[in-house]
Amino acid sequence: MNVLSTKKEAPSKPVRKPKSKTREWVDAIVFAVVAATLIRWLILEAFTIPTPSMEKSLLVGDFLFVSKIHYGARTPKTPLQVPLTHQKIWGTDIPSYLDWIQLPQYRLPGISSVKNNDVVVFNYPPREPGQTKDYPTDLKTNYIKRCIGIPGDKVEVRDLQVYVNDKPAENPPKMQYRYYMVTENTVNERTFRKFDISEYQSVQGGYIVLTTPETAQSLKSQSFVKELILTKRNPNEGDARVFPNSSKFDWNEDFFGPLTVPKEGMTIKMDANNVILYEEIISKYEGNDKVSIRDEKLYINDKVADTYTFKQDYYFMMGDNRHNSLDSRFWGFVPADHIVGKAFIIWLSVDQEGSMLEKIRWNRLFKLIH
Repeated sequence: MNVLSTKKEAPSKPVRKPKSKTREWVDAIVFAVVAATLIRWLILEAFTIPTPSMEKSLLVGDFLFVSKIHYGARTPKTPLQVPLTHQKIWGTDIPSYLDWIQLPQYRLPGISSVKNNDVVVFNYPPREPGQTKDYPTDLKTNYIKRCIGIPGDKVEVRDLQVYVNDKPAENPPKMQYRYYMVTENTVNERTFRKFDISEYQSVQGGYIVLTTPETAQSLKSQSFVKELILTKRNPNEGDARVFPNSSKFDWNEDFFGPLTVPKEGMTIKMDANNVILYEEIISKYEGNDKVSIRDEKLYINDKVADTYTFKQDYYFMMGDNRHNSLDSRFWGFVPADHIVGKAFIIWLSVDQEGSMLEKIRWNRLFKLIH
């Protein structure tokens, strides 16, 4: 007798087609882009040094890793942008972003805060010269400087020496100044390279050189050097290029301040001087809708503000190449929401002026940044 089974056979699983080589490559590239974007945002980002404003601490051609963990990563403000780009698509003048959506920006918890003498990467606060439209905060040009003043500090430069809260600040060991080298001889490039001088200019009677005080002492003993003069500005010699760019303040790059760095929650009296010193950050970086100056008084939403309480922290940054650095002495404070991260290691250094065998500065590889 035949018995019919009531047990149903399990439906067979559809056989998956193997991925094509093209699909495998696409998946791998997407995964790599997503992973690199997350690492770049949350953990670390690679930068290179294009200008000499931090010499000789950091050199043109140094490649750095900048930690986002130290101060905490910022949440994206401009989400509509091509991954792994900044401002423009690689090798073109085509913008890499759309500013149709601008999100509120927050900072994730970090393992430390910005401290005095940290080497910090940040978004350059002012609008760049010749730029008709400002970039969103997270897409402004990246700068690197040393943090001289943290929120609440009083910063002053007296005869080249920086003072913080009336105490001499620690000077970077490889800080540079400008010197006038008097000589009757032509000095060749090989001699300048011997003394590790990369910035020099021929002038009447000699050369203008940028170098460290230690190298300057060595130059003085050379037979071809008649005299070496540290060039600096005089006190009370106002410079219109210097912050706050007002004739009421006779400050220059060598005699600057005193100036108090704003701190979140700090309240100041808005007298005539403070209106000049702090109006720019109050109007641009504090989220106030309508700020104006009339008769040396600050108006917010058409009401006189006799005092003002700051809504975020600010920082004062300077380059170690003190006579060739566009820094806070010229354009003012760095808002906390412009801080990108802490520079912590040089992973590669390339000397574009070096010969074939000397292109790589081997002694700088994997060097910690102090």
